[in-house]
Amino acid sequence: MSPTQQSKASSLLSPQFINGVYIPSGLLLLGVGIIKFEWLPFAIAVSLVLGAWKIHSAAPELAPVPEKMMVTNALKPDVFQDFPLKEKTILSHNVAIYRFSLQTPTQILGLPIGQHMSVAATLDVNGESKEVVRSYTPISSDENLGYFDLLIKSYPQGNISKHMGTLKTGDTMKVRGPKGAMVYAPGLVKRFGMIAGGTGITPMLQIIRAIVRGRPRSGGNDTTEVDLIFANVNYDDILLKEDLDALAKEDAHFRVYYVLNNPPEKWDGGVGFCTPEMIKAKLPPPSPDMKLLLCGPPPMISAMKKATDSLGYEKPRPVSKLGDQVFCF
Repeated sequence: MSPTQQSKASSLLSPQFINGVYIPSGLLLLGVGIIKFEWLPFAIAVSLVLGAWKIHSAAPELAPVPEKMMVTNALKPDVFQDFPLKEKTILSHNVAIYRFSLQTPTQILGLPIGQHMSVAATLDVNGESKEVVRSYTPISSDENLGYFDLLIKSYPQGNISKHMGTLKTGDTMKVRGPKGAMVYAPGLVKRFGMIAGGTGITPMLQIIRAIVRGRPRSGGNDTTEVDLIFANVNYDDILLKEDLDALAKEDAHFRVYYVLNNPPEKWDGGVGFCTPEMIKAKLPPPSPDMKLLLCGPPPMISAMKKATDSLGYEKPRPVSKLGDQVFCF
């Protein structure tokens, strides 16, 4: 007899069934047999029905407790590992979401909110074979079991991003992590101001989604206010706009303001580059309980550092630390 069968057998001999089913049924049958023997078949039927109902009601208590599902982290901070491409969702001619499988369907990536990871490939660079490494932030999270998603824009001059565009299902990429100074947790600040350009939206989206998931209405305690300025060249360059708009519609404490260099007709967002005036109008002012997060192309980040400095925010360090008021990914 297996341990599970033994457990069920012993449970059926527990006091709740002896006192609540077997003894009352036996007394009922004995009494009916003495008083009116011809009613005995009816009494047996009643005892069986009531006994079965009692045992069925206790079925959840009899069921064996399943072993706790073991959830492990896939990432290793000091070792590159190969992860196969599971599927590729094309968003435009040079942008796609790449879904990579983890080692098991119950694994999580193991990436704290706000951190990123290194992606590597051995490529031909100017006629020489070299290992090229770039940092990326997934748009998925540890809420997703068995896979992670990378949003990649392939540039003609980009080594890793161009290589990503050539991947086929089953091809692998080398990944290592986590890394980075930013680790988000509820209560880190009361307000976030965010400025993102292009694929710089990925670390912002990771944090925004974590904040929205942790709202009190969902059983959490995260009351952080978030304001995002998302700058792009053309309307079609706005990555994951549907996701951002859905989050803003769902959560009144998250607001997004789009800025375009070349806006379409009847555009109601910002026009041109992100300016100090836009930052002052749309993002929280400098204070001890707020933080500005910046991520985008290097020329944009350089301009934003100067703009925030002119508005009275703390001067960003060359390499950002978690405690900095202006944090650059």
